[in-house]
Amino acid sequence: MTNNEEYLARRIAAVPRGVASATPVFADRAENAEIWDVEGKRYVDFAGGIAVLNVGHRHPRVMAAVRDQLDRFTHTAFQVMAYDSYIALCERLNSIAPFSGPAKTILFTTGAEATENAVKVARAATGRPGVISFVGGFHGRTALASAMTGKVNPYKRQFGSALPDVFHVPFPNAERGISVEDSLRALDFLFLADIHPKSVAAIIIEPVQGEGGFNVAPTALLKALRALCDEHGIMLVADEVQSGFARTGRMFAIEHSGVEPDLVCIAKSLAGGFPLSGLIGRADLLDAVDPGGMGGTYGGSPIGCVAALAVLDVMADEGLVERANVIGERLNERIVGWSRRNDLLPISPPRGLGAMIGFDIRKQRGETEADPGAAKMVCGRALDLGLVVLTCGPQSESIRVLVPLTATDAIIDEGMDYLEAALSVVE
Repeated sequence: MTNNEEYLARRIAAVPRGVASATPVFADRAENAEIWDVEGKRYVDFAGGIAVLNVGHRHPRVMAAVRDQLDRFTHTAFQVMAYDSYIALCERLNSIAPFSGPAKTILFTTGAEATENAVKVARAATGRPGVISFVGGFHGRTALASAMTGKVNPYKRQFGSALPDVFHVPFPNAERGISVEDSLRALDFLFLADIHPKSVAAIIIEPVQGEGGFNVAPTALLKALRALCDEHGIMLVADEVQSGFARTGRMFAIEHSGVEPDLVCIAKSLAGGFPLSGLIGRADLLDAVDPGGMGGTYGGSPIGCVAALAVLDVMADEGLVERANVIGERLNERIVGWSRRNDLLPISPPRGLGAMIGFDIRKQRGETEADPGAAKMVCGRALDLGLVVLTCGPQSESIRVLVPLTATDAIIDEGMDYLEAALSVVE
């Protein structure tokens, strides 16, 4: 039987080190919130393919929809010969858009395509070049997306100069001494020193930062950004690639604030593990781009579209928006308890929305200095016990929980037991 060690040797020989793998194990099969590796070991999945599997691995309704589509056709390219599932999915997404007024949707393949096309739409609609994003934000690894990403290492360090007309301001973080007022003051300085607001096409923000550490954008900040965008004709873009589709206890995380964006970037859990992304926007904005200005050979694939339609059905019929809040309460209760114990590594209180929960590993109890080495160690220990869980944050100091929303309470408790054991202080 081929084992993990043999696969790892083949991977090292064949695949460049620039694409990292968080674990040295190789998947063989998966169901809902469980994965079995090639050696037959079972793992509880708290990673969800990096927030892709809100409806779990291989949900029966998703798999049935895909099998049916496989018997019809797998590809035509929507730009060559269109098909019903693309239109039906756009109609469905337009109906749940987190803003008032008519909406339109275009479909792509990756989250980076969604964020880059949001900028293209904003530039076409406004005739302006500038884009503002936030420190700690993650918007993808392609050229424009990585320029918008507010973290240098590993996303920018080796790749030369960033694209022009992209600017960053601090994201509020109380532990780092950055308030909403500080972020807004930085915007004022930016408008004085680097770019006039009438030259800005878009401000893009994650309502809950993903790679940045599961930091929630304060409602006061989002409201101030909406007012600023309205004043200067700037498009407000919500990057919901990681936070969307019921993860935070709302269909979209920005709904918690009551603020309406102009454009919404979507991907990850949209299609239950099949590559699909999109951009939902106010209809007049999406129509600002001339025919041929957007698209992609595989964008809105028929397989992805039927999978996404099934995902939306599952979320509605199984009450996964409400389930995310129940899971979040369960996770928060355990993590708060851990933060008060002396027999576990020092951690921060939990943060996030719904079932998008994270916490930091700290060097000293009662202090805020992060310990990224310990966070990496905790994930390694958890894997040995049978739990897949990931880090995030500026220094990879945070543990993030992205358990499928379809996981049972028993599976969630089992995973949390493994995580608790991984946090134990070793004398």
